[in-house]
Amino acid sequence: MSPVTDFIEHHYRHFNAAALVDAAKGYSAHLDNGGKMFVTIAGAMSTAELGLSLAEMIRKDKIHAICCTGANLEEDVFNLVAHDHYERVPHYRDLRPEDEQALLERHMNRVTDTCIPEEEAMRKIESKVLALWKKADAAGERFFPHEFLYQLLLSGDLADGYQIDPKNSWLMAAAEKGIPMYVPGWEDSTLGNMFTGHCIEGHIKNVHTVRTGIEYMMNLAEWYSETAPKSSIGFFQIAGGIAGDFPICVVPMLHQDLGRTDAPLWGYFCQISDSTTSYGSYSGAVPNEKITWGKLAVDTPKFVIESDATIVAPLIFAHVLGW
Repeated sequence: MSPVTDFIEHHYRHFNAAALVDAAKGYSAHLDNGGKMFVTIAGAMSTAELGLSLAEMIRKDKIHAICCTGANLEEDVFNLVAHDHYERVPHYRDLRPEDEQALLERHMNRVTDTCIPEEEAMRKIESKVLALWKKADAAGERFFPHEFLYQLLLSGDLADGYQIDPKNSWLMAAAEKGIPMYVPGWEDSTLGNMFTGHCIEGHIKNVHTVRTGIEYMMNLAEWYSETAPKSSIGFFQIAGGIAGDFPICVVPMLHQDLGRTDAPLWGYFCQISDSTTSYGSYSGAVPNEKITWGKLAVDTPKFVIESDATIVAPLIFAHVLGW
């Protein structure tokens, strides 16, 4: 029995609903044909607890690499250790500026209808990661942002403080699998800001202890160049922004800047977005525009679902998993 999949295929027949089904079937077909899938995560999907389905996708080898924002990287861990202290604000549309100020004074940082507790989440993880930053700094070692969090999760140092089942942490699943991860623009995340502060205060001597940006792209170019000739790589994009823009550019970079014209194009493309195509919005651009940038081919399977990713992504994942 596959109750979710059966429901989707029976009821989702037109418009964005039909696009969801087509994209899910295309995803599975890509994997069945020996392909790999690269998933990008923007928005606040970790705070939306996407790990409930995303973690199983990783464990079942339905996802082979991830690019996410610094916020999504850390907020999965925040939720892991501070879930019981989060607060929902279902009436967030009615909040006055004074109500928002009251949340600030309680150190509750609001993301739409959910407040992340600063002390129980952000500061707790800061103290743990700072120890890893200092250790690497003293040893002259350098790691990517996600590698520090992989180290923290795999060490078991947080295990006594879990407030959700760790099987629902997508970053835990990624760490256990050791899948490639890319986190462009990490500097604008909470931990990125904290790292900056510790560098300014002299607690970290070498600002390059945390590897970022250009090195991530170099690492991605190496992974893509090794993987794509053997297995077509699909691109599944949740929302827009840097999480999607950064990695999809690796193909034209290989072609146009390195002259590696034999590097295959992305073999599948799907984006879940509510961004409109207007005024140069790249996040809202239709997939065919990417043909002109050397990212997709004329015959690449292309799907766009113009809807809320917090609703759509779990349904597609459920369909791919056969739930």
